[in-house]
Amino acid sequence: MTRSRVLSISAALLLAAVLAWSFRPSPLLVEVRAVDRGPIEVGFEEEGRTRLKDRWLVAAPVAGTVRRVDLREGDPVEIGQPVAELEPSVAALIDPANRARLLAEAAAARDAVAAAGARVRAAETAAALSRSEARRIGELAARRLVAESTLDAARAAERRDEAALVAARADSASAGHRLASIEALLAEEGRSGGATVLRLPSPATGVVIRRLIEGPSPVAVGTPILEVGDPRELELVVEVLSTQAVALEPGQAARVLRWGGEGELSARVRRIEPGGFTKISALGVEEQRVRVLLDPEGSASGWATLGDGFRVEVAFVTWRRDDALRVPAAALYRSQGDWFVYVDDGGRARSRQVGVGRRGADWAEVLSGLAAGERVVVFPDSRLADGIRLAVVEGDR
Repeated sequence: MTRSRVLSISAALLLAAVLAWSFRPSPLLVEVRAVDRGPIEVGFEEEGRTRLKDRWLVAAPVAGTVRRVDLREGDPVEIGQPVAELEPSVAALIDPANRARLLAEAAAARDAVAAAGARVRAAETAAALSRSEARRIGELAARRLVAESTLDAARAAERRDEAALVAARADSASAGHRLASIEALLAEEGRSGGATVLRLPSPATGVVIRRLIEGPSPVAVGTPILEVGDPRELELVVEVLSTQAVALEPGQAARVLRWGGEGELSARVRRIEPGGFTKISALGVEEQRVRVLLDPEGSASGWATLGDGFRVEVAFVTWRRDDALRVPAAALYRSQGDWFVYVDDGGRARSRQVGVGRRGADWAEVLSGLAAGERVVVFPDSRLADGIRLAVVEGDR
């Protein structure tokens, strides 16, 4: 072979090598994270609102004219304190039919007072029993003879019965004030209009939540005048999907997020209402929802800044494991009904099927197919393929 031919062949081979190198696909830039062991939480978040546990309505017991109400929203009131004045109309006082109605209401109010007293006694008995039971189980838990969940349940029952006692006493006081108002009205019967002024008492200690009538204004029987409540006695109302509600139970802890202040607040599920309802979502989809009621816990200073009807977001945790083999949930992709990931194998992408258990917002539990320390591609897209070269960037944990 001549020298010129050898040079020609060498030049052609060099040119082919340069062209092959030029057209070779460049490595795909991807973000990778390591498979490791750590906590995994599974749950959901829903929007909720605060509301008063108990709210009391001051209404007109008879037709008449309400004098000007000087109390405003947020003003403190004490139980029994006069909060509004009502001048009954003459007809309302001397009408035989109205008198018969008032007598019947007085009899019903006396029965309500008696029933409220019985509920108070029953609530006192239940509260005393719950306190004793919580103290006994606390002593057993201190010696590790019962589970912590049993102690939590006993304490929850104690809090529930204490709250029921407070509510029963408030109901009893309200029934007593209602009876006193009716009896005072019957005692004043026959006086001329304007000579009688009914002073309507506050049924509870707290603050004025709403002033419905400023006055002076004529009102009919039962017209609402003021709404009273105690802002320190708040609860949370969250409307969750019925499919999510089945995973919740009374006593379960929850976190209150994005409530307007720093950090998170703690709450605990008190009740899951037994009946659902249909609600139209923002996208126009019909959803079956269930109301979940929660009691505030923890930081009193944080809860003190919230009032009635404030918006919050509540996070429920339905499952947790503290030491699970986990992979970033963003690394998983679905193919023919199975879960796969792309593993960084020495700078090459290798598709691998994995067994996945529980999946949370950030992490998924690995049952098979991966080991701790292996690095996987997060946010895989359609450009990835088995064997493709990778230029990796370590992702944030």
